[in-house]
Amino acid sequence: MTTAPRPGAGAPRHYEFPHTERVTLDNGLRVVVANIPRLPLVTVLALVDAGSSNDPSGREGVASLTARALTEGTTRLDGASLALEMERLGSGIDSGSDWDEAMVHLTVMPTRLERAMTVMGDVLMTPSFAPRDVERLRAERLADLLQQQVEPRSLAHDKFSEVLFVAGSRYGVPSSGRTATVAHLDAEAVRAFHAARYGPHTTTLIFSGDVTLERAVALAHATLGAWTQTTVSPVAIDDQPRHEGRRVHLVHKSDAPQTELRVGHGGVPRRHLDYFPITVMNALLGGLFSSRINLNLREKNGYTYGARSGFDWRRGAGPFVVSTAVKTEVTDAATREILHEIARMREETVSADELSLATAFLDGVFPIRYETTQAVAHAMATAETYGLDTDYYSRYRERVRSVTADDVRRVAREQLHPEQLVIVAVGDASVIRGPLEALQLGALHIEDTTV
Repeated sequence: MTTAPRPGAGAPRHYEFPHTERVTLDNGLRVVVANIPRLPLVTVLALVDAGSSNDPSGREGVASLTARALTEGTTRLDGASLALEMERLGSGIDSGSDWDEAMVHLTVMPTRLERAMTVMGDVLMTPSFAPRDVERLRAERLADLLQQQVEPRSLAHDKFSEVLFVAGSRYGVPSSGRTATVAHLDAEAVRAFHAARYGPHTTTLIFSGDVTLERAVALAHATLGAWTQTTVSPVAIDDQPRHEGRRVHLVHKSDAPQTELRVGHGGVPRRHLDYFPITVMNALLGGLFSSRINLNLREKNGYTYGARSGFDWRRGAGPFVVSTAVKTEVTDAATREILHEIARMREETVSADELSLATAFLDGVFPIRYETTQAVAHAMATAETYGLDTDYYSRYRERVRSVTADDVRRVAREQLHPEQLVIVAVGDASVIRGPLEALQLGALHIEDTTV
């Protein structure tokens, strides 16, 4: 019995990101709309320049706490009433923040958009920040921090940033703050941050779905047109490294069943001109399952279930970091192999097949990431946050495919710095200290967090 030949892949179909239109209201509020009538929903996303980078010194975590508290109730609707109103609309409203922005978003049917926008306006302009709600959220964060002190993965993540960035840098403290700063936050601090950072000049209102520009602008004017705000100054982040040269930071946990490894250095801002070559280079190094680091540590040597690398894209230069968890007894060997792959990426030109595999993947998965109104709205938010070109998403696949092997090697040599690597290992120091010292990777510092 003969079998039919397996069909080959067809040519990639053309993809066009939804067209966007924008209007700025008299009070400074920006409205951006992607009208997608084929999708019978509307996502509304309020993007506010009130991310964790804006935390005042000594109050790290207040931006995160403020964003979370927005949807706990307003002066018109307490928390239970707000939740009930959204339930009646067949929806929910969520809020949160990252390093650069705070967000409030909801998705509703077009016929219920007016009522939903009334709630959105209340949440943005008149949140109640009831002391009991702020205290509950603060207590939850403190509990999370306590848990992270005994959880190696979170501990390695936070310790890497602390060791990497210069003392006093906001990037050296977790985005949601640390125990010493969160413990002093209260409703008054949250209200002060909201008054300072939330307003029409720092907010972009994004609509995605079955809604026209005219309707979106009318709704924005009706719900947020009376919002006012004084001038807000931009916040500068010190993203310089704490130390010159390589450094090893060993966090001792005698009960750790394995070692959490973080290896990296300072990265580059999201607006970097080499974003696409860097993205492809990182995909080859550690961004994909088939990447060099993962194939080395997982498939070839069996050190781990998975390893990855990434640039943390922010307005400032976030970190570049390789992350993995390995068996304790191979901590030194895994570290050596990570450094080997970083050096090899700098020194060798990638093959045509390897490059094609990475660019084909990035090209192929791109359209399916933006099939919902929520996904489109969040993509629009990214473009607004980082001031991306208006044709960024329409030309994304073309720009990925245009990256060459020479581009990959060039950015690897320019953006991967073996001589500046920070190595953080969270594990049993009695087992891993000697082998790590034998690698002679740089000054080794030991911290004992055993509780």
